[in-house]
Amino acid sequence: MTKIRSTTVLGVRHNGQIAIGADGQATMDKHVAKNNVRKIRKLQGGKIVTGFAGSTADAFSLLDKFEEKLEGYGGNLKRAAIELAKDWRKDQYLRKLEAMMIVVDKDELLIIAGSGDVLEPDNDVAAIGSGSMFAQAAALALKKHAPHLTARQMVEEALHIAADICIYTNHNLIIEEPS
Repeated sequence: MTKIRSTTVLGVRHNGQIAIGADGQATMDKHVAKNNVRKIRKLQGGKIVTGFAGSTADAFSLLDKFEEKLEGYGGNLKRAAIELAKDWRKDQYLRKLEAMMIVVDKDELLIIAGSGDVLEPDNDVAAIGSGSMFAQAAALALKKHAPHLTARQMVEEALHIAADICIYTNHNLIIEEPS
């Protein structure tokens, strides 16, 4: 089976702001399959923004489940994330899904993984996907050496740096901030 590699997703909280962004590339084996995939989604009228990495079909299944959890818990991001992670770990069907998510609202920045983990990242930088370590390193350097930048500017610059290094990441970026 051909392994699909795609995505770098990055979330940054800086100076009271949160931004999340992703590139648009999906790669099958050694070829770019699509260069304008939209991996960032707004939920709850834009109050919550998600980014996903991994299998697109699996990610959409998780987004649907996450949206159900948000509605069930009155838009409480952390509670919905924890409940999704619990279901993801326990449910026979969900357990087989291969994807990860970063979810943000105006206050929270979380990574949700299929292992049942809900992580609040150190240093207010969350990264997932093929180029995640490149983007994370760039964002951490920007936070330290360019603190005058906004969270959005940091996400944009760090994703461009990752795209310059990672062959599974391109410069076709979508960046959003929760309302």
